[in-house]
Amino acid sequence: MSDITTPPPPAIWGKMTTVNSGESLAQMAEQQPVLLVFLRFFGCSFCREAISDIARRRKKLEKRGLRIVLVHMAPGRETAESFFKKYKLFPIDHISDPQCHFYRAFGLTRGTPKQLFGLMNWIRGFQAAVLEGHGAAYQSEELGDGFQMPGVFVLHKGAIRNSFVHRYAHDRPDYEEICQI
Repeated sequence: MSDITTPPPPAIWGKMTTVNSGESLAQMAEQQPVLLVFLRFFGCSFCREAISDIARRRKKLEKRGLRIVLVHMAPGRETAESFFKKYKLFPIDHISDPQCHFYRAFGLTRGTPKQLFGLMNWIRGFQAAVLEGHGAAYQSEELGDGFQMPGVFVLHKGAIRNSFVHRYAHDRPDYEEICQI
């Protein structure tokens, strides 16, 4: 687990509304814990791996009372939802943030060459893309910024209860462990 240095004020959560329900993150997190997952760009095999991991654990996480919200950079709803459908993670609450305002508010930055292109990224990239079948990475503006780093937060009652901020693009969070609050 990683801690962000300066957590965003809960006021920013009110500005984050889901694409599909129009509900604000603040409203959701007041009612129940929210697993907020900031994805890398949809052209990334690690992003697709994350979507697959969440899809496999969705029922278990929701049984524990968590609401899952994904944040992505795709400007169009259709682009995001096509990826979610492919991984049987639809319908799902999601927030489009093509300008990365919310990524920055949560302390998520663009990656350095070491974070994005190190040897372990190539090894894990092969695992995610080929062995797990998530496909090779490719870049397209409609899919997001390939240099953006991801992160995972559990929000509840105006506070960040737990977080995992990726040090490297290849990091693979344990979503169930993060949600033990």
